[in-house]
Amino acid sequence: MCRSTHSESGESSSYPGRELEGLRHSPNYYSWLLQHFVPYLGERVLEVGAGVGTVAEYVLQNTPIRELVLVEPADNLFPRLHARFSGDSRVKLVHGQLEDVASSVSVDSVIAVNVLEHVVDDSALLRTINRVLLPGGMFLLFVPALPWLYGTLDESFQHIRRYTKRGLASRLEKTGFRIERLHHFNCFGVAAWFVAGKILRRKTIRVADARGYDRWIVPWVSRVERHWTPPFGQSLVAVARKPGMED
Repeated sequence: MCRSTHSESGESSSYPGRELEGLRHSPNYYSWLLQHFVPYLGERVLEVGAGVGTVAEYVLQNTPIRELVLVEPADNLFPRLHARFSGDSRVKLVHGQLEDVASSVSVDSVIAVNVLEHVVDDSALLRTINRVLLPGGMFLLFVPALPWLYGTLDESFQHIRRYTKRGLASRLEKTGFRIERLHHFNCFGVAAWFVAGKILRRKTIRVADARGYDRWIVPWVSRVERHWTPPFGQSLVAVARKPGMED
């Protein structure tokens, strides 16, 4: 439910999607998602494709991290990140691609929430993420699932692909990661996304829709999935580790 445009071309760009503003009003959703990541963060964290800072704000407010590097290439989004976090001594802001800083950054964990699906060569980005992680570091990944669900919302958000569980696992393993957890997320969202993107053919997520889903649907579906891992879902959550010296 969030994203940031990212192409490992080395060039900044503008992101035309209008959904980020609506998705800022989904605190239950982001809390639910990030609860899967918090135990693995460590003290030094990097978020690739930080968008308008929705994920970053949650991490800063709810974890004891010492340093957060926010990487965002989009010219129209980075100023909002700067305005939001430039006064926080824990935050380092990078306007550009991850590759621009990969040789000078080493972190305990990397977060990528709805970023990988925007990248033409996603394996190249995964290898770069592996490089910036310290040995034993954690990669915390969230991507859209189920290729058959691809519709007008995906097109509007500039998604190149949606992932299968098997395909994502293969990409992670081939780029040097060991998978700790990989599972579907938000089973009810499959129906909502299908209706919006395949039947109604909408091109954005409206603020009212995001708020309604967050208020009425997320609380109960998150409780259900806390005790039951669904065999399908709108997205995939992955926790992967860079092998350490002991491996």
